[in-house]
Amino acid sequence: MKKNQQILKAPQTLSLGDLILAVSSCTKNTRETVAAVADLLGSGRVRVESNGRFTRARVC
Repeated sequence: MKKNQQILKAPQTLSLGDLILAVSSCTKNTRETVAAVADLLGSGRVRVESNGRFTRARVC
């Protein structure tokens, strides 16, 4: 695990970049980061919102 960890508080609105930054602080390389973000989006544990409406994230 990397030394620079970022702790996020739960009920706040974050951007996709914030999600990637938080995940990358806990992974060893970019492949793990991409896999973890894809898993979060694909499983529905993280939802993407656009203009106040939740959109479906397709992970290919």
